[in-house]
Amino acid sequence: MANPKLDNLDYKILKMLSQNARKPYLEIARACNVSGAAIHQRIQKLYSMGVINGSISQINPNAVGFDTCAYVGIFLNDSSKFDEVVEHLRQMPEVVECYFTTGKYDMFLKIYAHNNDHLLNLIHKEFLQMGLGRTETLITFKEVFKRQIPIAADDE
Repeated sequence: MANPKLDNLDYKILKMLSQNARKPYLEIARACNVSGAAIHQRIQKLYSMGVINGSISQINPNAVGFDTCAYVGIFLNDSSKFDEVVEHLRQMPEVVECYFTTGKYDMFLKIYAHNNDHLLNLIHKEFLQMGLGRTETLITFKEVFKRQIPIAADDE
């Protein structure tokens, strides 16, 4: 369901920024037929509302030596240790995503490692320190695609 505080101009801005976070405000303004100042104000509003959380430069993991991507499902022995486990995971730079989930796993992670040996070392040494019940690991062959969520105005 659409956010009632956002109008069609906000959605047009979000769609353009989701396709290119570095798109100049003046280009967005021209495409939306409004002033650059109006776009700047709208984007600041979207940040202050928490609609936009930031923009990042996406780094190719393989280009900087992280050749193994894996997803790890974690089973906790003691659910009261959740916060402690999360804090430990937060200290591991190889863990790039962490989710508290329903279903089979208590937590689900995305990890980048230099290679399979590095991944095995992370699982055996780092995860064992946390006292986890067990883990299940899925190693990816390659990322086929990745995209932003679809952004569409009410009139689209």
